[in-house]
Amino acid sequence: MDPSVRVSRTLAAELLDPEFVEVGASGRRWTYEEMLAELPEMAGSDEEGSPYTPTALAGTLLAPGLVHLTYETLHDGHRARRSSLWRRDPAAPAGSGLRMYYHHATPVPGSDDQP
Repeated sequence: MDPSVRVSRTLAAELLDPEFVEVGASGRRWTYEEMLAELPEMAGSDEEGSPYTPTALAGTLLAPGLVHLTYETLHDGHRARRSSLWRRDPAAPAGSGLRMYYHHATPVPGSDDQP
């Protein structure tokens, strides 16, 4: 969510798995290449603009090298519930190499105060 990462194809590529897929809050399906190409121009990428603010982060280890992360974001008054799968690159040194493999976002209606 850091704007300096969002505008850098090199830094963003370090965090995204080569087989990355996202279903965004808009309903659009994104591939690895599409995300890397368009991320610098997307909301939250301008250091002077409104950043994404994450809350309620929770992670669950599903299997060795596979983590499910859930959280909410607030951006320009809009909330979204997010879920992502992070998997470890087997060639990475121990303690490193987690990359986002799948991500999904769902908009939260303004009156929904559920956790």
